[in-house]
Amino acid sequence: MDSLSYLNKYFLRYKKKLALGVLFILISNIAQVFIPIFLREGIDGIQQEVQYDKLFEYGLLIFVAAIIAGVFRFLIRQTIIVVSREIEYDLRQDFWAHIQKLSHRYFQNNSTGNIMAHATNDISAVRMYVGPAVMYSIDTVSKFIIIIAIMITISPLLTFYTLIPLPFLSYFVYQLSKKIHKKFTLIQESFSDLTTRAQENFAGIRVIKSYVREDGEIKNFTEQSEDYLNKTMDKVKIQALFQPILYTIAGLSVIIVVWAGGGMVIENLLTLGDISAFVIFLGMLIWPMIAFGWILNIIQQASASMKRLIKILHEELEIQDSKATRTIINSIKGRIEFKNVSFRYKNDLPDILDNISFSIEPGETIAIIGKTGSGKTTLLNLIPRLFDATNGDVLIDGYKIKEIPLKILRQNVGLVPQETFLFSDTLKNNILYGTKNGNDELVNHVAKISQLDKDVEGFPKGYETMLGERGITLSGGQKQRSCLARALAIDPKILILDDSFSSVDTNTEEEILKQLKEYMKDRTSIIVSHRISTVKDADKILVLHNGRIQEQGNHDELVSLGGIYADLHFKQLLEEELKELS
Repeated sequence: MDSLSYLNKYFLRYKKKLALGVLFILISNIAQVFIPIFLREGIDGIQQEVQYDKLFEYGLLIFVAAIIAGVFRFLIRQTIIVVSREIEYDLRQDFWAHIQKLSHRYFQNNSTGNIMAHATNDISAVRMYVGPAVMYSIDTVSKFIIIIAIMITISPLLTFYTLIPLPFLSYFVYQLSKKIHKKFTLIQESFSDLTTRAQENFAGIRVIKSYVREDGEIKNFTEQSEDYLNKTMDKVKIQALFQPILYTIAGLSVIIVVWAGGGMVIENLLTLGDISAFVIFLGMLIWPMIAFGWILNIIQQASASMKRLIKILHEELEIQDSKATRTIINSIKGRIEFKNVSFRYKNDLPDILDNISFSIEPGETIAIIGKTGSGKTTLLNLIPRLFDATNGDVLIDGYKIKEIPLKILRQNVGLVPQETFLFSDTLKNNILYGTKNGNDELVNHVAKISQLDKDVEGFPKGYETMLGERGITLSGGQKQRSCLARALAIDPKILILDDSFSSVDTNTEEEILKQLKEYMKDRTSIIVSHRISTVKDADKILVLHNGRIQEQGNHDELVSLGGIYADLHFKQLLEEELKELS
């Protein structure tokens, strides 16, 4: 339950509206309890003397009390339930804002489906606590106190008899609620797994169809669905005990009232009107008794969900500005230096990068080449601070990278990642994604540099063409060139190309590199590629092997060295000659 105290700051934010809601609950409940009081007076009055004007008077009083209760019941929902929706919105916004600030590492270690389950099911469960549970808690407690107080004034002894079953109710509700809390936690975890499975299937539908794995995936999804169903049914079976127990206990109270109260009427200790009012009051107490169990059920579910949300909301922001950040830095020129940089993803894992040192001057183009798993992408990720170095320093313009405001750093780094990603939006909006004041002229300019303009001419709607999820409607080469255009559109001081031409033919690649050479004259460029043809014109080439710089120099120097680079160069030359012969 401690997890729900996290919501107190949201309640304080809407305290005025909530206070009004509480006031409306009290007015509605007071109006409701007057109905049996007026009915008691009416019945006792009729017993003494039947008068139509008295009947009309009591009937009118009951009608007015019902109208007042109904109007304020409506206003309760317009305050407390509306506040619950506003708190749900605030919580979701805070959750989303925090998720956006979490490091790249967090998303590597947590599935998309799990995060989506938090953002949907868990937040909805918390809203049920913030709205209905809070509203009915106040409603139930206030109504219970008012009704019991009136019942005591009528007959303390009969009231005591009526309340005898309630301790048994509390015991059963407590035991059932504990079990529901455990079951609901398991259900939410199972739902996360199910969501993850669905998300992976949708994202990888082409692979599934290519390998004819539809039946296998249906079987796997069915198994997870059945697991979710079974865990849900376990909770439903426990929940199913709530109402029978509550109605049984409520029925016992009615039997006690009729039996004990009837005897009191016979002995003239109570009037028929008193017993009638007592039965109606008891009927009004049945809902609070039922609501009590339902509310505890909601609270248990919300507590489990809030605990899961808090775990994310308290997740430490690994990459962020700190006291070392120099806020006076508002631009960068593009000089990069690595000083004895080492990096590992976890403390118990080996170093991916080991004692890396090199420097790049503004306007220079540096290329990085190496076998798969040699640490090329990891090295690039340290420049926009997707990760921080484990040891050593990365410097930009002579400043340690942590001294540069994160926003300024990333605004000046154009990254074209190895895995292309495009949003389900127009091609134009994808290209202008990182800009504030982009226009058609800028789109045309960067599309021409990335050699995308000729392809777009064949699209019926040009740059207004809607792309499918992850740009599925484009070819691999078109997606890579669209991502390049997006990086160029932000006018970066540092351009990073991580194997960004792997799906582009060599002729188009040559044209792009020619255009980039002019565009990047006063900017720093870093190119990662497996093709020698892509990197041979770079000012400096680094050869990575097992996380270390094994060789460095320009193309001619590395070829004459006769090492890893030269071996790769001659192999690719041989491949090209064999292609020509075939």
